[in-house]
Amino acid sequence: MSSRPEALLGLLADGSLHSGAALAAEMQVSRAAIWKMVGELRDLGVDVESLPRRGYRLPRGVELLDEQKIRAAAQLQGTPLPADLEVLFETDSTNVHLNDAAPPAPGRPRVVFAELQRAGRGRRGRSWLAPFGSGLAFSVAWTFAETPADLPALGLAVGVSVTEALHRLGFVEVRVKWPNDIVWRNRKLGGLLLQMRSEIGGGASVVAGLGLNIALPAALRSALEGPDLLPATDLCEIDPGRVPERNALAAALAAAMLAALAEFKDSGFAAFAARWTGLDALAGRRVRVSHGTESIEGTALGVEADGALRVAVADRIERFYSGDVSLRPIGDLDL
Repeated sequence: MSSRPEALLGLLADGSLHSGAALAAEMQVSRAAIWKMVGELRDLGVDVESLPRRGYRLPRGVELLDEQKIRAAAQLQGTPLPADLEVLFETDSTNVHLNDAAPPAPGRPRVVFAELQRAGRGRRGRSWLAPFGSGLAFSVAWTFAETPADLPALGLAVGVSVTEALHRLGFVEVRVKWPNDIVWRNRKLGGLLLQMRSEIGGGASVVAGLGLNIALPAALRSALEGPDLLPATDLCEIDPGRVPERNALAAALAAAMLAALAEFKDSGFAAFAARWTGLDALAGRRVRVSHGTESIEGTALGVEADGALRVAVADRIERFYSGDVSLRPIGDLDL
């Protein structure tokens, strides 16, 4: 796709009404070309409103992701980001984009954001729905020179760091739910997806993706409901007055993920274990763990050093690893 639809989106991002003639003059194209580009944006999931004889607009203004603004925000926050940082207009999935590329060298991580994801992925093969401007979707590629012994717990460590970053932004009720959900009052705010490749006796490469909801359209919430899914939430529902600009939020969360990876390289999950316990949304609560057609109920007892979930079932302790397991709280767990 050409850069023309991206340029048009930049003009419409303020949320104001723009006439077709004004847009055509600004972009030095015909009004028919503007109409065609509007169709391309709609095909990508961008809700462009058309008002007869008046023009086009977005339902609300959106701060578009911008590499230089993200870097500037990171500098102000005191957390400079790596040289290899990219903002894509659209892609299938930031995780796939990085996972299909050669792993970066140790100490040279890559960060990729996307304004539009056509096929974002969540855990267990689910789609991650992220309509334009409603949240953030990005991934970090990292290589460990030596494979950490507790690598399976890495996702928990990254979840802790992301949650702590949200606390620093004022969202202090946000918690982590094993193995990779970011939650608020038993509602899903975001999710992590980690893809790992390691060699016996060698290094390991990781792609860690984060999807976080900022302002979900009302129509999307029903699409996110399901018998084994937590209801969705977003930062605007939690506290609209604290929601930072998207580029500043992008900088803070990318820095948090990179910090987690660096700390895990040096100290493993031991550096995060107590912090996880303090943020654990399910510790001491009744849960249902499902695998395929089988499920058991018990009391969540936190996690072990390798990231396994401990659940008290009758007179025994069961241990579960993320894999293809689904975990749900039982009862009203508004935190």
